[in-house]
Formats: sequence, structure tokens, C-alpha cells
Amino acid sequence: MNIKSLAENFRLTNAKPVHTPMDPNVHFSIKQCPSTPNQSAWMQGVLYIEAIGSLLWPAVVSRPDIVFAVGILSQFIQNPGSIHWEALKRIIIYLKTMKDLWLTFGGKSKTLVEGYCYADWASQKHRHSISGYSFHFGSGAISWSSKKQHIIALSSTEAEYITQTHAAKEALWLQSFVEEIRGAKVEAMNINCDNQGVIALAKDNKYHSRTKHIDLWYHLIHEAVEDGKILVTYIPMDKNLSDIFTKALARPKFEGFIAKLGLTKF
Repeated sequence: MNIKSLAENFRLTNAKPVHTPMDPNVHFSIKQCPSTPNQSAWMQGVLYIEAIGSLLWPAVVSRPDIVFAVGILSQFIQNPGSIHWEALKRIIIYLKTMKDLWLTFGGKSKTLVEGYCYADWASQKHRHSISGYSFHFGSGAISWSSKKQHIIALSSTEAEYITQTHAAKEALWLQSFVEEIRGAKVEAMNINCDNQGVIALAKDNKYHSRTKHIDLWYHLIHEAVEDGKILVTYIPMDKNLSDIFTKALARPKFEGFIAKLGLTKF
């Protein structure tokens, strides 16, 4: 289903344009789900599951700008409330408004593939942090993720370290994929991060005394750095593109980031 058909299907063709997929001033929780028979009856007539299903395809394939919003609202698929439904319609309206955005590749880059990762520590009411990462070929994003962490991180450094491990797994796969295509070994893949503590933790095993309670599985990043497969580089927070995968952003910052993801108007 294309964007025009999507808007027509949910009767949003004439809706007022919006330029971000989610309002940064609105927060969602399970307390907003229907709690009375009347509320539940009203929501039974809403095509919430169908809308989520229709949005998953562009979110995964070509529209990284909506992946955070779709991920958050997917959590309420079993018992959505009216506020969740309104937020879901906003994503469709946003896609209709920005239907001319295309994911493009090219431009100058120091490395073949470069990554960014970020974690929004305990920002959601369920206290689980949101992990986000993206990998870029030139100016265009080729892989991205926005995901709620399964464990509750006890610090921002721990949340970022877990995110960095998720990004490292993707980086190692991309590295092997590129090597298979090119038939030659590629240089270490760079992952940009805005947390100095995480960078120290990934590079220096002695730092583990402060985070030894973290599951051993998450220390994969340290091994990858030690083996020279991955580089971890500091980047200022306002330049970390993966912030777009961890929270709803105000329009100026959001538009700056989607341009750097390679989403260009045609």
C-alpha cells in the first residue's frame, strides 16, 4: 500500500499537514488504555492493528523517520486507547505530508559504512531505556533500529553500553556482508557515540568493575574493539543522528536529522 492509498484507507486525505510523526510533548503509558466497558467498546471499532501493520513496511524498508513512533505505539496493540489512536493517525498524516521524501545514497564519506548509536536512559514511564542506531553508506541510511531495552539500566552509561552492543552486532554483520561482496577484508567499522564513559568501557576492560553486574553478553562490544573490528568514536550529542530513534523531537532538530539520514525531497 502506497502513502496515498494509506491516507485514503484511513480517511485522512484532507487532514491538516504535520511535519513530525510524533508530538514531543505527549507521553504514552498503559494507564491511557481503556479501563471501562464503554471505552473498550468504542476502541473495538478502530482499525489500530491494521494501521500498525500498514506502517511497519515503510518503517522497516524506506522511512527511518517514523520507526521510533511506530515502535512506541506498537506496544499498545493489545489494548490501545484513544490517545494512542490519535497518535497513530498523526504518523499517517505525517507520511502524507512528507510523501515526497526519498531515501537516497551518495555523497562523500571517510569510511565505506559508518554507524551512530544512542540510548535515551529511562525516558519512558516503564523505565526501560530506548536503544537506537543507524548505519550509513555515504549520506544514506542502510540499516536502523529503535528498540526498548529488555533490562532496566541503572545508569546512562549502562544504557548506552547495551545500545552499543546492539549496534556492534549489526556492524559485524555489515562488515562480513561487505567483505563477501568485495572479496577483500574491509577496515574497522566506526560507531559514533556521545558518551565518554561508554567509550572507556568498550576500550578498557578494567572499567568493568563498575558494571560487572551487566550480563556478560553485552561485553561483546569490548571484544570487537579489542580485535580491531570496530572503532568507537566520540561525537557531540547534537550531532548524534541516532537520537531520532530514541525520542520524539521538535521540528527543527527532527528535520536536520532526517536530512542527514538521506531522506531528500524529490
